[in-house]
Amino acid sequence: MRDGTFTHRIRPRYAEVDMQGVVFNAHWLTYFDEASTRWFEWLGFDPKQTFFEGGAFDVMVVKAVLEWKGPAGFDSDVAVEIRQARIGDKSFNVRFRASADGAPACDGLITYVSVEPGTKRSRPIPDVLRARLEPLVGGEDSP
Repeated sequence: MRDGTFTHRIRPRYAEVDMQGVVFNAHWLTYFDEASTRWFEWLGFDPKQTFFEGGAFDVMVVKAVLEWKGPAGFDSDVAVEIRQARIGDKSFNVRFRASADGAPACDGLITYVSVEPGTKRSRPIPDVLRARLEPLVGGEDSP
């Protein structure tokens, strides 16, 4: 971690690489989702309790923008950096920067909306989450 940035490491599996020898584009969203789960854990929220056992909040993806920067292949050392980009009343943006073996691979900007647990109704970001996100806001709001 540096300056509020969390990093999660992934090793692409054989099944995630396409005939061109690179990670298939759709897998970047899976990697970013996996990294965000660990990011919430790093923020102090147990993922199982928060998202499956009626925790204090829940979120849904409402927008995802990906920008491919370079290849990642089978068993590459993929580092996904996460940084809080923006926080609003009911939604927040998270910036993802992935590298493969130290070279840029994929950038992403994902907008999450706060929803009432067990429903799909949006609601203001709960104070317990806002208190952990606000100190981390910084940097550009684009991939």
